[in-house]
Formats: sequence, structure tokens, C-alpha cells
Amino acid sequence: MFIELLKFKVAPDLREYFIQKDAQIWTTALAEYPGFLGKEVWISSNDYTEVILIIRWATLEQWKAIPQAHLQTIEDNFIQALRESYSIVDSAEYQVRKFPHS
Repeated sequence: MFIELLKFKVAPDLREYFIQKDAQIWTTALAEYPGFLGKEVWISSNDYTEVILIIRWATLEQWKAIPQAHLQTIEDNFIQALRESYSIVDSAEYQVRKFPHS
């Protein structure tokens, strides 16, 4: 399994709207692709401007097979909905490693 981690800075008064629009626009679109396993939204109880998205993918190949043009269309729709009231501050990719029990 692969994890996509995205960390955003969001206007505090728009945090819930950001989360709702992310679910409507991004999650709905990604769910159409094979390999999408789900998404978690992490919010900080201390920093109302921080939103972290954890997206789980079955394989790296399935994740990276999404056409760039489709990703750009989704992003354009998201920007239009949010009016650029957010910025991405970090992104990372991880592979989940599981070890057999001894």
C-alpha cells in the first residue's frame, strides 16, 4: 500500500468548507480510479489553519496511472470552488511496510 500525504494551510474560517469541497471534488474523482483505497482528513486541535490529507493507494502504479490532464481538471475545479484560500505546504509519498510476526 502507498500513502500520499498532503499538508495544507487554509484560512481558519474556511477550514470546514475546504474539507467539504475536498470530499465533493477530489475524493469523488479519485474514487473512480482503481487502486484508490480511501482518504482520511486530519485536523489540528491547536492550529485551525492546518489540514492534512492521507490518501491510501493499493499500488504506486495505479496511483501514478491517473492522467495528468484529469488531475489538472480536478484541481481547476477545486481552485474555482475555494478561490485560492489555501496553499499546499508539504507533500510526501510513503510505502506501508508490513513485517511477518516472528
